[in-house]
Amino acid sequence: MRFFLTLVLLMWGAGLQAQTAPEPAVFTDAAGRCQLTYASPWQLQKRPAAGAIATFRAGDTAAVTTLRIVPLPDDRRDFRLLGEGRPDSVLRRIQSLPLVQILRLDQRAGATFDEVAYDYSYGGTRPSVRTHVVGRQLWRGGYEFRVEYRARVSHDTSYLAAGQALLASFAFTGTPWASRRYDDQLCDGKMYGIAALRTVDGHREDDCRTIHEFVADDPTAAPRVHRRVLPFQSYALAKGFDNCLYSVTKAPTDAPERVYRYDPATRKGAYTDWVLPRQGPENVWISASTDDRGDLYFMASDANLLVRISPHDGKVSTVWTADPLRQAPFYPYIAFASAGTHGNFCLDDSNTMYLVYSTDGSLLKIDLPTQKPFAEQMFLSGLPARGGYSDLLMQNDAAGRRRMYLAGPHGLYTVDLARHQATRLRKGTYTDLAGCNLFRVVTPPRPAPPVPTTATFEGRVLDATTFQPLPAASLRLSRAEGSVGVLLSAKGDFAYTSTTPGRAYSYHAEYPGYFPADSTWPAAPGPLVRDVLLRPLAVGETLPLAQVQFEQSKAVLLPSSYPALGRLVRLLVDNPGLHIELRGHTDNVGPPEKNVILSEQRVSTVMAYLVGHGVEAPRITGLGLGGAEPIASNEQEATRRLNRRVEFRITGIDPPKVQSEMPEPLEP
Repeated sequence: MRFFLTLVLLMWGAGLQAQTAPEPAVFTDAAGRCQLTYASPWQLQKRPAAGAIATFRAGDTAAVTTLRIVPLPDDRRDFRLLGEGRPDSVLRRIQSLPLVQILRLDQRAGATFDEVAYDYSYGGTRPSVRTHVVGRQLWRGGYEFRVEYRARVSHDTSYLAAGQALLASFAFTGTPWASRRYDDQLCDGKMYGIAALRTVDGHREDDCRTIHEFVADDPTAAPRVHRRVLPFQSYALAKGFDNCLYSVTKAPTDAPERVYRYDPATRKGAYTDWVLPRQGPENVWISASTDDRGDLYFMASDANLLVRISPHDGKVSTVWTADPLRQAPFYPYIAFASAGTHGNFCLDDSNTMYLVYSTDGSLLKIDLPTQKPFAEQMFLSGLPARGGYSDLLMQNDAAGRRRMYLAGPHGLYTVDLARHQATRLRKGTYTDLAGCNLFRVVTPPRPAPPVPTTATFEGRVLDATTFQPLPAASLRLSRAEGSVGVLLSAKGDFAYTSTTPGRAYSYHAEYPGYFPADSTWPAAPGPLVRDVLLRPLAVGETLPLAQVQFEQSKAVLLPSSYPALGRLVRLLVDNPGLHIELRGHTDNVGPPEKNVILSEQRVSTVMAYLVGHGVEAPRITGLGLGGAEPIASNEQEATRRLNRRVEFRITGIDPPKVQSEMPEPLEP
């Protein structure tokens, strides 16, 4: 029996030793774009929070970390969101919260994504009701990725470190995924035409709003019809690299016109923010095309105005305001009073613009970079004598075969440029053709933005209890060569820019009736936002002397302690009614009774320093606590050293002494 019991105990002990912490798990979003590595205490919830891709909880509901992925608005998806400098939108969102304190907000601009990291708390003045938020907000491929930790400030000791580790694990995968950025799109090989006519009750009438969709490899097949999807009649249609169609009204308004975007995949459209300039009196926008960089071009009917839209940055610019063909020797033969138009055009991969003369279908050419016309006019065989040639489209298929399409009277033609010959492919009348050229230039990866040449430190000086601004506080930045005062606004805001980033500053903030605050600013290139808190002087308040250090196992001050002690001397001298208690603490290494003695000796050393520098001895008491009041775990050195500290607590504040005036003697 004894043997059996021993065996059971041994097996039970072996089982306990075999139990190890569960391996970290990896969460990857459904599209395979990003992942997070999580371990205890985090648990992935089966039902994520509203709007979240994933939700992780620690404990019951004490701490929550969420991952959200949302598409950026169309007017922002193509921009480097940190390209203009500081992350204003994130900063404004945070500063709009009640009683907010920004602990840190900085940014990183990489080659493929932009990131803002933030750390702040807001809400009530007590830790039990105040919320701590730490997050990373990234922009890539036209999407915003936001991973964010939230918990009450009172739960920081339990969950903050685990939350920071979870956020740090966020990473993009190496799996390719569909970007929404214009530069990242691939043309889908489809071409389109605006149908000039439609049949209603057996009668033909003008349409110019319906779009026919063709497969470029076989335009003879029946088209997919997008019936009357344009909100206006149009002669001009261009296809972007995003596989959306861009058009503008054919009305001769001689007024600025907004460009309309139509998505054939969703059959939905909306006006863009792009506005074409006035097209001139008696003119219409007659044609549009796309170059090998994805820029869109629109031409007026007299060919005297060509406008370029760059979807990469949203800029609209004028290419020319006078028809370059005026320099061509044949111009008088195509530009007389009753002549047709030559404003319909397309672009090839060598930046050559081909134009078609509407009367006879002959082709004209312009070198787009130099805006110089070619001398010859190319006449094509195989075309009917009747005019009505309305557009050109140049396409290269995936195999590299080059094809030109010509929209003629009642038919779509293919053009053999080498033989100057046109061949009819199918019937149909189209006012304009559109396709994204498969010969597009592959955009090289964007280089990482240049490292900023300045460092900016900004924030607010706040009351640590009420989180209200202290605009009359003093703030100074210092380094080896001197110090500088930083001005505060009426709202307590400050901003300081250094032209020599990479050299750290120390800063000191003070205000009468408050503990001074000291810390460092690394002055890394770029902006950093961090609020400075000043704690009111009040009985019972305790403040650590973070930089006061001693020789190992001795009560001898290290020289690095003197700046912190000097600041304490100044506080006591400036506030003569202040009474304090010095409190010494150790870790739990060694006999407890010896730790108490050591902490008492160290308190005596600090007390002697203060008295020796002009502080009255009766205003200072001391207490050595040894390792009785740890503030961190003693299990490992990284946290154990936090327990080796000296603090001071305010034990009394005498009211200011009022200087009484002696009464003047009465006259006898």
